[in-house]
Amino acid sequence: MLLKIAHLMPYRNAGPGFHFLWWGKTISKHAEAAGFSICKEFIGHGIGQYFHGLPEVYHYYNNMGPILRPGMVFTIEPILMEGKDAMRILSDGWTAVAADSKRAAQFEHTIVITDGEPEILSPHR
Repeated sequence: MLLKIAHLMPYRNAGPGFHFLWWGKTISKHAEAAGFSICKEFIGHGIGQYFHGLPEVYHYYNNMGPILRPGMVFTIEPILMEGKDAMRILSDGWTAVAADSKRAAQFEHTIVITDGEPEILSPHR
C-alpha cells in the first residue's frame, strides 16, 4: 500500500511557484484516504552545502515553508503509520518505532526543482 501511495503522489504537478505546504497537503490527502496517519516527528529536508539543511519539508497539512524555485533540492520522506502518529526511539538511540507498536513504513525521494517539471533524483520504478 505504501508504494501505491508513493506512486499516486503527483510530483510532477509541483514546480516553480508552488508553496512547500503543497507537499504536506498532498501526502496527507492520499495517506489519510488510505487509513494511515502521518508521523510528524520526522521531516524531509533540503540538500545543499550540508546534507540535512533547509528547507524543512513537512509531510502533513501545514502552513510552513518557502515557495519552490528552480535549483532547490530536497527530500520527501513521509512515514505512514497504521496507528497513531507518535514515535519512540529505542535504547540504541537511533531506531525509531511506532509508540503504539503498530506498523509504520517510510519511502523517500530526492527531488530537484527545475524550470519545467521537477526531477526525481532517487531511483524509482
